[in-house]
Amino acid sequence: MNTKVNLAGIELKNPVMTASGTFGSGEEYSEMIDLNHLGAVVTKGVANIPWPGNPTPRIAETHGGMLNAIGLQNPGMEVFVQRDIPFLKQYDTKIIVNVCGKTTEDYLEVVERLSNESVDMLEINISCPNVKEGGIAFGQDPKAVEAITREVKKYAKQPVIMKLSPNVTDIGEMARAAEAGGADVLSLINTLTGMKIDINRRSFAVANKTGGLSGPAIKPIAVRMVYQVANAVKIPIIGMGGIMDADDAIEFILAGATAVSVGTASFRNPYATEEVVKGIEAYMKKYGVDDINDLIGAVR
Repeated sequence: MNTKVNLAGIELKNPVMTASGTFGSGEEYSEMIDLNHLGAVVTKGVANIPWPGNPTPRIAETHGGMLNAIGLQNPGMEVFVQRDIPFLKQYDTKIIVNVCGKTTEDYLEVVERLSNESVDMLEINISCPNVKEGGIAFGQDPKAVEAITREVKKYAKQPVIMKLSPNVTDIGEMARAAEAGGADVLSLINTLTGMKIDINRRSFAVANKTGGLSGPAIKPIAVRMVYQVANAVKIPIIGMGGIMDADDAIEFILAGATAVSVGTASFRNPYATEEVVKGIEAYMKKYGVDDINDLIGAVR
């Protein structure tokens, strides 16, 4: 039974990875699960300099999900290179670094710094607000998506994954723009913008007022968008958004995702990623599927 999948020439032992921002760089979770069992670990966002993140409170539970407004808090690329890469290199899993920035130059600085580091792929988080354009996210303008993808590709030594924002009118248009810019892989969806108000305190549940909605509540939207993008581009897709178990992961694969990321589920169940790996194998045995690649985009 083959569970290996290929993303732009990088072979993963199975299609299951962590979603950026939900797993740190794996150190805490390594006390509970064996990172060797995962196809890849996707790190928390890494910027060129340390980011303090947003004021607290930064997380709120919602029905079927959670809101987060962490603000991509991170210690910056130098700490990441010295501390987190050596930790992850101990394991037989692929390392995917999520890169964030507030200007194109910010992204390029990180991409260039990582060009000679032993990481396997770069995931570019274009849901960050572009400070030069008045705060609109890079990922909400197809011209900006294509332009930043093209610039990143000039500096990147590793394959480039562009992480698409769902907070757009036409996700297919954004996907085609990233593909036109030279993206090797697409990942989607990032969180949906949401809000929660505490009716007893009559104030916002998170200090930022809005946050990113993740969890089971967004899964049907995410599956639809993955299917839409799979039919719009020719490059591989990493699907995510509310995956809680193997059944959810298989849904994304049938919709057209080559790999899947498990995020919010890990907060509720630290063993979720490993359980999804085992559950996919059980599904394949149950239905006599010899090669997982036969399932990718099998629903037309």
